[in-house]
Amino acid sequence: MTAHTNLFRLDDRVALIVGGGGGIGSAMAEALGEAGASIAIAGRSAERAEAAAARVRQTGAQSLAVVADANRQEDCERMVAEILTRFGRLDIILNAVGGGAGTALYAAEHYPTSEWDRIVDLNLASTVLPTQAAVKAMIDGKRGGRVLNISSVRGQLGIDAGYSAYVAAKGAINALTRQWATEWAKHGITVNAISPTFVDTPQVAALLQDAEFKAKIVSRIPLKRVGQTDDLVGAVLLFCSDASSFITGQILTIDGGLTATQ
Repeated sequence: MTAHTNLFRLDDRVALIVGGGGGIGSAMAEALGEAGASIAIAGRSAERAEAAAARVRQTGAQSLAVVADANRQEDCERMVAEILTRFGRLDIILNAVGGGAGTALYAAEHYPTSEWDRIVDLNLASTVLPTQAAVKAMIDGKRGGRVLNISSVRGQLGIDAGYSAYVAAKGAINALTRQWATEWAKHGITVNAISPTFVDTPQVAALLQDAEFKAKIVSRIPLKRVGQTDDLVGAVLLFCSDASSFITGQILTIDGGLTATQ
């Protein structure tokens, strides 16, 4: 293994995947485990978190399942405390909670407050609260750290389909990524985001079974296919490893060329 290859290794690092029981989160947890990190999987479902943690252990990495609601500050503080008790440190947080855009589609002038709050909480508060708890531990540990947010192309592109709350939340994630990068650089903590288009996961399998729906998505993507979780792995390893030690405040779009056409 060359020195340059070692830049992407995560041996002796501890990574927290918030929403690690989901399709994207669990795939990224396995990838980080394969790179040598010990992995903490956090989610509201004990069953899903433990299942994801078990898959991580199959890579040879240590793992821990933590039941926590990313929208509750006390849960986030407890989650980090459990990780520190188990592993003694925390180096990486990957925020993989979010989605729900298709469940709350309303005309902008009639967008219901209750649905606005639900979607913004799911996609924004669920990133803010775990990150605050994790970064406090990183600052105390004095070893620097990595924060990686999962945004969306909808954070930079509007769409005439009733997505106001989702676009607002993802746009805020992009802005916070830059702001946090500025504030936490003095602690050696980098903050970046990946911004994918539609990704094929179990959560959207039913949608993709609709041939017309899938065809509309693919027609807008120059590479003419839907994204896969494996398409995100390279960027995640980059931003979570020493390979990105001089990269912070960036939002990397992973979209098969979609935004290049806009």
